[in-house]
Amino acid sequence: MSAAPVHVEEAGDQGPLLLCLHGIGSSSAAFAPQLAELSSYARVVAWDAPGYAKSPDPEAPPDLDDYADTAAALIRERADSAHVLGVSWGGVIALRLATRHPELVASLIVADSSPGSGTDEAKAAGMRARAADLAELGPRAFAEARGPRLVSPAAPDELVRRVVDTMAASVRLPGYAHAAESMARADLRAELPSIAAPTLVLCGEQDRVTGIEASQAIAGAIHRTAYVIVKDAGHLANQEQPGHFNAWVLSHLHITASIPEQEPSPCL
Repeated sequence: MSAAPVHVEEAGDQGPLLLCLHGIGSSSAAFAPQLAELSSYARVVAWDAPGYAKSPDPEAPPDLDDYADTAAALIRERADSAHVLGVSWGGVIALRLATRHPELVASLIVADSSPGSGTDEAKAAGMRARAADLAELGPRAFAEARGPRLVSPAAPDELVRRVVDTMAASVRLPGYAHAAESMARADLRAELPSIAAPTLVLCGEQDRVTGIEASQAIAGAIHRTAYVIVKDAGHLANQEQPGHFNAWVLSHLHITASIPEQEPSPCL
């Protein structure tokens, strides 16, 4: 299957390419804090995955390889390689991208992710059931039911509203069902040790979705890796604690792309 056309948001005109891949219930809007701040140091590109938000529905159901190939096409259009930031489902795509197109991945930042839902039959079944929930409830009610769990219990109401609004505006069928199926089939445990790209794994301290153990499984399997817990953050650490999250990303890019060094806050 050829790479599907996708909508992207871009910011920054210098430095390394940073490609941002959102989670299964979101869109490029999830990376507003990264587009705003990290674009001073990198060319930041955030996609709407095929079948999400402003991106058209794909002609055929994509699998995980197809999503990775679409991301690879975005990189090739802009640079020889990219630093790839993936959140949750986007992290799973980023990991497959690194094994399928290693020459295109200068480094990885994998946030609040997992080796895939295919590691457990119950998780896979739960992932597949989400499409029926979306069909029954519609995007707004679906987002209102799922969105609040993506942040920590102490998250401000404004952030919860933004997460819910983003999801409601981003998800639709059949795109969401394709994404859920790709997650349900994914079990990357065997291929993680082959990833050569230097990798930063981050996880919100209060992630109630994928959880800390799933992030630890990624970090423990990849040879060149650093692992960070983001305090006072749930599953969407990049949105809930953007200052801390961005500081760690900039520190990683200082090492992997020689951008100017940024000191993380002492409270991280």
